[in-house]
Amino acid sequence: QVQLAESGGGLVQAGGSLRLSCAASGRTLASYTKAWFRQAPGKEREFVASINWSGGSIRYADSVKGRFTISRDNAENTVYLQMNSLKPEDTAVYYCAAGYAIPTRADYWGQGTQVTVSS
Repeated sequence: QVQLAESGGGLVQAGGSLRLSCAASGRTLASYTKAWFRQAPGKEREFVASINWSGGSIRYADSVKGRFTISRDNAENTVYLQMNSLKPEDTAVYYCAAGYAIPTRADYWGQGTQVTVSS
């Protein structure tokens, strides 16, 4: 059974940085596109960033371009999200996901990690 486990969330002041990690267990997901989504209170879950199996194709939501960086380590079965210049509007639960049809559909989801940015 595949499990995705996020870590690295927390409380940070506006302008600060956080690095999220998502480790997969149960089987290797090296061939899957991996992604981060987020859901703010009262809002729908939204796409943040994705990275294909080789790292050669990366996409970002317009709202995070230039501030967030997604990366992956297939040997460690882990995907990362470096978040810089955080804003209060980045406050959300962040979820990692894996699949072949990202962002339309994910095959696996993590449980989420809370990121709170104070003004």
